[in-house]
Amino acid sequence: MLVKKAEIIITAVKEEQYPPEGVPEIALAGRSNVGKSSLINTLINRKNLARTSGQPGKTQTLNFYNINDEFRFVDLPGYGYARVSRKEREKWAEMINRYLTKRQSLREVVLLVDIRHSPGEHDKMMYDWIKSIGCTGIVIATKADKLSKNQQAKQVSVILRELGVEDRSLIIPFSATKKQNKDKVWQLFDEVLEIG
Repeated sequence: MLVKKAEIIITAVKEEQYPPEGVPEIALAGRSNVGKSSLINTLINRKNLARTSGQPGKTQTLNFYNINDEFRFVDLPGYGYARVSRKEREKWAEMINRYLTKRQSLREVVLLVDIRHSPGEHDKMMYDWIKSIGCTGIVIATKADKLSKNQQAKQVSVILRELGVEDRSLIIPFSATKKQNKDKVWQLFDEVLEIG
């Protein structure tokens, strides 16, 4: 996809702050610091439209990005960050849940996991949830540049087994640094948007 326009529309906490329905949305879910913002920046060829941070738990809102006036990326708050109070974590969970269950424009929820580690409990819960609402079950395995091709293949098998992914081609090793599999991700997203 050729991205000619990319902008952040709004950072929302409440439903009434969401942009109007009608434009297809792809939501990105994953642990804190897994690389959701880096993925967005890489896909749209921008350095920092989506703010990245070395500090986990930075995204505490739903961030809506307009792409080419055709669709939106929605960056969800990262989960599983230990240093945040339980009350705060519950607030995020409620915010994410409300968006995912009520949003008519939502076409797909994509799970991001760190390829270097086995998926954790939160990842498994999120993946099961994504599948239960009828999404494809696309998994983007980030930070792939940190592993050799052989190690990547091994870790893809681990992710496949741990999450119970039915189709190996739905797990995409991705590197924001090396732009590895950027085209492959776009290809899947194009399919999602056409189906929608």
